[in-house]
Amino acid sequence: MNNIYSESEIWFVTGAQLLYGGDAVAQVDGHSKEMVAGLNESGRLPIKVVYKGTANSSKEVAEIFAQANNEKKCVGVMTWMHTFSPAKMWIHGLQILHKPLLHLHTQYNAEIPWNDIDMDFMNLNQSAHGDREFGHIISRMRLNRKLVVGYWKDASTQEHIAVWERVCAAWADSQDMLILRFGDQMNNVAVTDGDKVAAEQVLGYHVDYCAFSEVLEYFHKVTDAEVDALVATYFKEYDHDAELEDKTTEAYKKVWNAAKAELALRAILKAKGAKGFTTNFDDLGDVNVEETGNGFDQIPGLASQRLMAEGYGFGAEGDWKSAALYRSVYVMSQGKNCSFLEDYTLNLNGAQSSILQSHMLEVCPLIATGKPRLEVHHLGIGYRKTLTARLVFTSKVGKGVTATVVDMGNRFRMIVNDVECIEPKPLPKLPVASALWIPQPNFEVGAGCWIYAGGTHHSCFSYDLTDEYWQDYAEIAGIECILINKDTTVDNFRKELRFNEVYYMLNKALR
Repeated sequence: MNNIYSESEIWFVTGAQLLYGGDAVAQVDGHSKEMVAGLNESGRLPIKVVYKGTANSSKEVAEIFAQANNEKKCVGVMTWMHTFSPAKMWIHGLQILHKPLLHLHTQYNAEIPWNDIDMDFMNLNQSAHGDREFGHIISRMRLNRKLVVGYWKDASTQEHIAVWERVCAAWADSQDMLILRFGDQMNNVAVTDGDKVAAEQVLGYHVDYCAFSEVLEYFHKVTDAEVDALVATYFKEYDHDAELEDKTTEAYKKVWNAAKAELALRAILKAKGAKGFTTNFDDLGDVNVEETGNGFDQIPGLASQRLMAEGYGFGAEGDWKSAALYRSVYVMSQGKNCSFLEDYTLNLNGAQSSILQSHMLEVCPLIATGKPRLEVHHLGIGYRKTLTARLVFTSKVGKGVTATVVDMGNRFRMIVNDVECIEPKPLPKLPVASALWIPQPNFEVGAGCWIYAGGTHHSCFSYDLTDEYWQDYAEIAGIECILINKDTTVDNFRKELRFNEVYYMLNKALR
């Protein structure tokens, strides 16, 4: 994941024109270089900004944007109009640009030099109306972009740019993202399925079915020595009862089996260059695995937990959209404080009414408060009801945001909900990883609006992301984005859904 940021670039292009002469263009160039250096030295931007020069004509704009399209390192383009830059000269370049676009409305100097300002200064420093001209042509062309308004040295301005940069990294990562589905969709579930062709067209990632027989080819190549080494890592990294290390016990055997499953999954994901996967507890190899050894003895929950912590996208029960989205959450979060989660059961307690988030096994330890415990317990679901290993923990207390993408038939809809994770009570008979949260603005409105929007029971959660990340992501993707937060009311939310339905129907008809 760190390579995504260190090997990426944001290209900075300044708008000007030759009307004011070569000396003015030289000053524009000097100011731009100083600004780019200042942004990079601020310590707030995760991706390096690279100055690509001042564009003074339609040809220059088109050439720079064509280069941006073809340069893999370039994950986004930032533009700023230092002087008045006639917007017609940006049309051809904007028509061909396929990388995310940020329009920075700022100015080289913070304040007007009241005692010294003259016409030369006015002619040179025209961001106040140059950026409006540029903004007009983007709006007229109906192009998606992020607009950041503020002085370029201010921390708040730089933080907005940093958010967009992280989203650009995730977007670039998704354009060559492969999700492997080990097994198909489960139990006729609608919300976790959808149109994979449309998803690749709109969101970039590719979803492939992978027969479990192919997984078994890697499973049988795993050596006992490799499994022993990974089991030793488990015992070193996680709290656990001493009896788990007793090699004569059934519990130790289940930990050992979980380690072999993890090694097999990691091997096939690496071999195929996949960035995410889904599982299905109805497709794990030979039904008589206890006798044949030809398959997983249970769904690979511990493996899924650990692979998520390494950055692999994951979706349970064939949920390929969640697998892809979690990978993007991980990239935007820079590998911290995120997980795939499922709405499990409700705690109806007045103003503190909340939702227990968990899954059978697969919750990422990146959200754990304290060190997770490695435990072995019975799992009574699917056709293999047996003991299996998992990491048990509760999530940290704090505010976060959860998101999902659903296929509405004529478009993809992103649904985003601010949530507050609260302290849960002990779960002595439910040994799973879990979080307990109150959807904002409260349970009734938050849960109700999620359901009105057609939201999934799976979502991808982060303590570090905010609504802004998801708005930027949806803007780049060109998909609908619905926010549920402290300001949401049911009436206004339902109106927004209806208005959006009309907008997207008309938009499709006009195309």
